[in-house]
Amino acid sequence: MENKSLKVLTQGIVKENPVFVLLLGLCPTLGVTSSAINGMAMGLATMAVLICSNMIISAVKNLIPAKVRIPAYIMVIASLVTIVEMMMNAYMQDLYAVLGLFIPLIVVNCLVLGRAESFASKNGIFMSLLDAIGNGLGFTLALTVLGAVREALGNGSFFGISFVPETFSPPLLFVLAPGAFITIGAIIGFQNYMKMKKIEKTVEV
Repeated sequence: MENKSLKVLTQGIVKENPVFVLLLGLCPTLGVTSSAINGMAMGLATMAVLICSNMIISAVKNLIPAKVRIPAYIMVIASLVTIVEMMMNAYMQDLYAVLGLFIPLIVVNCLVLGRAESFASKNGIFMSLLDAIGNGLGFTLALTVLGAVREALGNGSFFGISFVPETFSPPLLFVLAPGAFITIGAIIGFQNYMKMKKIEKTVEV
């Protein structure tokens, strides 16, 4: 039981990372990761919705008729997204001003709906909670890393703290839309290269 719980918790962080491996939720991933803080905020907002939706759907799964399960899941997710959006608007207005357009899109984020359909609807509340935490952490980590790389290359800063001279002008390409595709492609390419190197070493042994 312990090994199974640990596997469910950790598989979404690296092995089945929603962004870098499964390529889920790319709309907010590419849209808001112009800085590390934006990426982290979006990841945490999605994680909060994912945790709550997984637990609620797991708790009521036997009460939802099979024919209407997807609309029911979307209603649960949409209600949670509305709560998160209102709280961000009330207490984190600066972030809300940047992320506001993308927060409602969490409703149709294939990561949230996918975990509800493939895991929460078939497992207990505790395991669904672990699955949500693992995938939420993986999603947040991916957005934060992507945002940090783009911010460093495009603005010469890290979490808003500049580390280049004022006279230096970093290439703005990386904080624009094409930079998102270039950066995520480079990260996935490096990840696949490391996997191939690992496989080659295993074969040699």
